[in-house]
Amino acid sequence: MTAPYARYRRAAAIPAGMAMATALAFLPNTAATAAEDAPAPAPASARADATPLSYVVNVRPGHGTSAYVKKAVVKAGGTIVTSHDQIGVIVVHSSNADFAKTIRTVRGVQSAGATRTAPLPSASTGDLGAPKVLSAAEVAAADAPAGQDPLQPQQWDLPAIKADKAHEKTLGSKKVTVAVIDTGVDDTHPDIAPNFDRKASVNCVSGKPDTADGAWRPSAEESPHGTHVAGEIAAAKNGVGMTGVAPGVKVSGIKVSTTAGFFYTEAVVCGFVWAAEHGVDVTNNSYYTDPWYFNCKNDPDQKALVEAVGRASRYAEKKGAVNVAAAGNENYDLASDEITDPSSPNDTTPGDRVVDPSECLDIPTQLPGVVTVASTGAKGIKSSFSNHGLGVIDIAAPGGDSTAYQKPDAPATSGLILGTLPGGKWGYMAGTSMASPHVAGVAALIKSTHPYASPALVKALLYAEADATPCTDPYDINGDGKIDAVCEGSKNRNGFYGWGIADALDAVTK
Repeated sequence: MTAPYARYRRAAAIPAGMAMATALAFLPNTAATAAEDAPAPAPASARADATPLSYVVNVRPGHGTSAYVKKAVVKAGGTIVTSHDQIGVIVVHSSNADFAKTIRTVRGVQSAGATRTAPLPSASTGDLGAPKVLSAAEVAAADAPAGQDPLQPQQWDLPAIKADKAHEKTLGSKKVTVAVIDTGVDDTHPDIAPNFDRKASVNCVSGKPDTADGAWRPSAEESPHGTHVAGEIAAAKNGVGMTGVAPGVKVSGIKVSTTAGFFYTEAVVCGFVWAAEHGVDVTNNSYYTDPWYFNCKNDPDQKALVEAVGRASRYAEKKGAVNVAAAGNENYDLASDEITDPSSPNDTTPGDRVVDPSECLDIPTQLPGVVTVASTGAKGIKSSFSNHGLGVIDIAAPGGDSTAYQKPDAPATSGLILGTLPGGKWGYMAGTSMASPHVAGVAALIKSTHPYASPALVKALLYAEADATPCTDPYDINGDGKIDAVCEGSKNRNGFYGWGIADALDAVTK
């Protein structure tokens, strides 16, 4: 079931039988070129009714942005916000409607495009449902066996990847940091504070790092998504609340979404570059880069966005980070010949378009080198909403599903995933957004066990240690007699589960 206009990945639209998962169940508590004239500014008539937009201008990586290109940006009506010289990506604001078309003609510019279709700042309605708050008395009644945190019995997802057994061996190393590139992380949460890495945290929303204390936190009106993801990865094993997949590692918050919940290219690029230069070992990316669900390389704007984010993610991996990303929640077959995308561009007026997912990429999910994660439910089969595709999905992990479809064994009661929420709360969400942090956590455990492993080796171990899972065939998740998705491939690698379901125990013992 498609959830139109959804941006972070994040809360899936759970099919009939339960409320939307967006309604959370909360628990309290380059050198200069030849001196030839740069292009003249566009005529005033071309700018008369224009509104300011943000752009990425991609040039050859080097020690500094070419003075010639900088001059050309100004002449074309642009203002440089920041320049990531390491990867050759310049972030520019301009009210010239022809800015991108003009700057693409400049010698030294490899590609350029608008990162949004809405003017600065963008406007959007909220997309979270009303929370259902449980009383303090209900939380106080939570009980767990000795050695477990109070809410751990509700975390069916931990034994599903053998994380509970892995914790008997190790909780992970404090020398390993997982960066949550997301909506922000509330580091004051009692389950996150013990493991929070402030030095690796930042606000990248504008495309330029904001290092003010707490700038990485979500405001009260912003999505709790990033905080939930952070808890899934590294909620401390401290006798409070829940337990993360890797409760002994560090977690950082890299905020890249606007207040309205958009993840624009300039912010995502900033996030990857920041992670690369601050010793991050793993990044978790439970979102797609707005405003296009799929970015088509035959469109000059979208091509530039793919190139910019691709440069940034490759730079992070080159510097030692394993990049993990959610596959998406629309039950799309990402290996199919075509997909109808009804949601792009999501910051203005979307319309149906037919795309080839091998040419039009969901970024960062489909970028080379990124670990693409599908979601499973409490019964260990593909979640009803999870995207899939042979050769696209690398691995699978618990992301939850409708309790009516995949009911967990007692004592767990919800088929969704428990996580931390801002303000010292806990709650349930579902989506490939929740599956991705499970894999990020397992990658962190592998890095803890093999501290000198390169990203390529961590990924190889991640896939080799996954529990091979055969195709679910036929796949009729709601039992209505109709096939809901088709899985292709073998037991050892297929479109639903990739190389298999993540295994935390093997991560710490092999």
